[in-house]
Amino acid sequence: MPPEGRKALAGAWLGFFVDMFDIYLPIVALAPATGYFESKHLAASSAAIISGMIFAAALLGRPVGAFLFGHLGDRIGRRRTAIIAVTGFGILTLAIAALPGYASFGLAAVWLLIVLRFIDGIFLGGEYTSASPLALEYSPKHKRGLIGALIMTGYPLAYCTIALITFGLLQWLPSAGVNSAYVQWGWRIPFAFGALLAFGFVVWYAMVVPESAAWENASKVKAPLVQLFRGANLRNFLQVFLMMTGIWLSLNMVSAVLPGLLKKPVGLSDTQVTIVLVIANAVLALAYVGCGVLSQRIGRRPFFLLAGVVTATLAPLVYGIIVGGVVTGFAGVLLLTILVSIFVIAVWGVVTTYINERFHVGIRASGYGIGYSLAVIIPSFYAFYQAGLAAAMPLSYTPLVLMVIAGVLIVAGAALGPETRDVDMAASTSEAMLQPSGAVPGRPQPA
Repeated sequence: MPPEGRKALAGAWLGFFVDMFDIYLPIVALAPATGYFESKHLAASSAAIISGMIFAAALLGRPVGAFLFGHLGDRIGRRRTAIIAVTGFGILTLAIAALPGYASFGLAAVWLLIVLRFIDGIFLGGEYTSASPLALEYSPKHKRGLIGALIMTGYPLAYCTIALITFGLLQWLPSAGVNSAYVQWGWRIPFAFGALLAFGFVVWYAMVVPESAAWENASKVKAPLVQLFRGANLRNFLQVFLMMTGIWLSLNMVSAVLPGLLKKPVGLSDTQVTIVLVIANAVLALAYVGCGVLSQRIGRRPFFLLAGVVTATLAPLVYGIIVGGVVTGFAGVLLLTILVSIFVIAVWGVVTTYINERFHVGIRASGYGIGYSLAVIIPSFYAFYQAGLAAAMPLSYTPLVLMVIAGVLIVAGAALGPETRDVDMAASTSEAMLQPSGAVPGRPQPA
């Protein structure tokens, strides 16, 4: 990999790390301080809805950002777009750190937080839309699986970092009551740190990372979004959308639903749940790399077919053992949580590489960003699907059914798509990408 490519890889990883750090701030760092934005007389059900809206706001903003910044990434370049996006969410994160609370601003405080998180999500959706294609366009064909996986490790490592920072602050600052130190100002520290990370990244990225040579040498598409939603490109997008819907749905069952079930009915304490999730995410970072390497050896399409089967079979089995109380004790639950996380979430180690390989250089930022982000919408209503299933089964077992459905969607999506391991990412049309280039599949090519 040339020096420019290594810089682009470092930029894509760091940008995604900062992106994920900011995404999980309200889930981890703000969770002990939600009373700062809420009335003390608020019902528990209403508080849960508000917490969900705060997190969902950023997720719903990401597809908007993918449309906007995907277009910019294809029109003005990957590098400039990444700088604009990260600067934007750095400013928004810093603004959130300075927000007043319910005591001084009333109900408007939480609505302002939700609005800022939505706008924040738009800029967050722009970072990976531009920085990841840039890095992969510099990657040698035989290393794309590994490089895409390394970029994606920014997610579990960012979660571990914010969880450890929050855990450390809570040991130092009390969080009991709305007037406690953590609730009043301690939660602002991780937000301010996230903003500083973003600004530091922008300065470094602007100074060090060059523009994608593949994008610079390609003929520019005047209307990337129009091209994306017509002909072969539209078929490619719908195939990616189908597969990613299953991947997002299964992810929600583990990342959003399982932590609550580890407390009840499993019975772990808040501290134990935090430790379990930190360890599981640290292991996931290694699993991402392993999946990236595996996909390079066996191909992307066989990998996703296998991942879908595992999601529909082994993952629900392990999940059911956890929530069913078959295994008790911290160590046993930790091991099972690591297993189900690998079975369900490790597939993300190949997602970035695969989606970028599905779209030609002229529409790649748009195709990758929108294909990655738009599929989050249907799975984001998982709580309603669970409520419907709960009429026929215990609520804690409803994720098993949804994981089976997710696995079927992954298999169907993968089966409808071609093998992409050896595509030419500098090609200017979808058809040209898939043409034989003289390389022997699976044989390492020169860097």
